Amino acid sequence: MVTLHRVHLQTLLLLLFVVHLSRPVCVDVDSETEAVLGNSMKLTCISCLKREEVKVNTTVKWFFTPTDHENSTYRKTLIYQYQDEVPESVGGHFNGRLAWNGSKDLQDVSILILNVSESDRGFYECNITRQFDFRDFTPTTTIQKNITLTVKEKASNDTAAIYSEIMMYVLLVFLTLWLLVEMVYCYKKISKSDEQAQDAATKYLAVPSEQKDNPVAPVTE
Repeated sequence: MVTLHRVHLQTLLLLLFVVHLSRPVCVDVDSETEAVLGNSMKLTCISCLKREEVKVNTTVKWFFTPTDHENSTYRKTLIYQYQDEVPESVGGHFNGRLAWNGSKDLQDVSILILNVSESDRGFYECNITRQFDFRDFTPTTTIQKNITLTVKEKASNDTAAIYSEIMMYVLLVFLTLWLLVEMVYCYKKISKSDEQAQDAATKYLAVPSEQKDNPVAPVTE
């Protein structure tokens, strides 16, 4: 009964380990820079936290500097902000065409442009200000990421991107199967070792007490 309890406990620990590995992992990736006229476009801005358990107050501001076909730049303006846990579109040029597309933990602070127009081409700036709470110490850090967006009438076929996406899914499936195989192997190995230990204990208990106290001396010629 004790052996069976140990097997169940070890299996539970393995399952908890798998659940821990399956938690979402923050990966800092660059944003796409080519939008299609009339479609939606996600401006990706990700800044991963090294210690998620630390309390942090995050403020996000998105700026936009438009350009024309001759790449002439204009004044930088604030177009979107996330402050005091409230996402807000500032208005102006986009007129309600911006939507929050970030994560709840504010490691992903991306936004979405709806119904992309020609005038959306230009430079986008993502500013992330974080104030950490270490009781008596509250440092502040600012991270800036820039995106240069171009607008095209039709989407171009990016073979490399499609191939990379397929390979990513294949790799995820392979890693999942490998993890399951490792779990089954560890479970069988633990069960086998416990069975051997139980058999050895059973054989020892079956030996008469006289033989345990007076083991037979080896015969020598």
